[in-house]
Formats: sequence, C-alpha cells, structure tokens
Amino acid sequence: RRRSLSAECRAAAAARIEAHLEDLIRRRQPRRMTAYVPVGSEPGSARLPEVVAAALAGQGELLLPVLLPDLDLDWAAYTGPDSLVAADRGLREPMGRRLGRTAIETADLVVVPALAVDRRGIRLGRGGGSYDRALARVRPDTLTVALLYDGELVDEVPAEAHDRAIQAVITPTAGLRRLATE
Repeated sequence: RRRSLSAECRAAAAARIEAHLEDLIRRRQPRRMTAYVPVGSEPGSARLPEVVAAALAGQGELLLPVLLPDLDLDWAAYTGPDSLVAADRGLREPMGRRLGRTAIETADLVVVPALAVDRRGIRLGRGGGSYDRALARVRPDTLTVALLYDGELVDEVPAEAHDRAIQAVITPTAGLRRLATE
C-alpha cells in the first residue's frame, strides 16, 4: 500500500507527521531521544533527523540506530546530515562513536518505524526483531512512538512473545494518539 502512494502524497504526509513530532518534542523537551532515517516509503522524509534536531534546539541529543550484524541496534549521536553514511539494507547511519546497545536506556523519547501498529501498541516491523530487542531496553516511563501513514493503525497485528508494545503513534491526520498498551 505504501508503495502505491504518490510522491506528492508521501511528501504531504511527511510534512504533517514531522510537524506533529516537532510539537511533541517541544512539549516534552527530552534530554536524549532516538529516531531513525526513513528509507523507501517509510513515513517521514529523509530530513527527519534534521527536523528532530531542530526541534531539540540544542537542548537535547538525538541518537540514531546503527544496525549490527546480529540485527540488534547500536546507537550513535546525530551531528548533522554530513554525519550520515550509507549502510547495509539501504540504511543511512551516523558515523560517529558508537554508544552501545544500552544507550537507548537513557532516552526520554523513543521514535521507531513500523509497517502497522494495533490498538494494543503491538507494532509490525520488517521481521528482523531489531526494534523489539531495542524496545526491551527502554525504561517503562519513556514514551515510545511509531510514525505511521493514515490507515496503518489497525485493530490487530500478529504478535509473538518477543514483541514489545509501544505507547503511541503519530499519523498525518490524527497527530499523536496514545494507545491502550498491555
């Protein structure tokens, strides 16, 4: 379905999603947060890290994921568009010092990708389990949010024992929406 969206539709959705995310960041003022660089048809634009960094306004640090060979995630600070390099699987990753798998434990806000999320907060990813492992390390009081297109918040997605629920989603039309996590 995502691939069928026109470039104009994706760009308009990205602008609305990023505006909602900026508002959330300005309200919460996280000292450290995570996000990602969207690839392909993922919600948000390639400029998402720049948008987040601008919303942090120098008052917080943005960490981006670095995919490890075992598909777990390490983290590194985003220091600007020139700090990103091409990586495996079409990803763009920060080239700075690696902070370790547990760096996500110190985040005050965690933004993750998803193909769909159900009303319980279970997210459907790409099947590697990278974000489920990372989400297992997040403090319970940390807000976890997935960015979605309209129509991707669904009644139910398949769930397995290792799946970790998130607390909220951002969609272009509804903005931030809290979920009834288990």
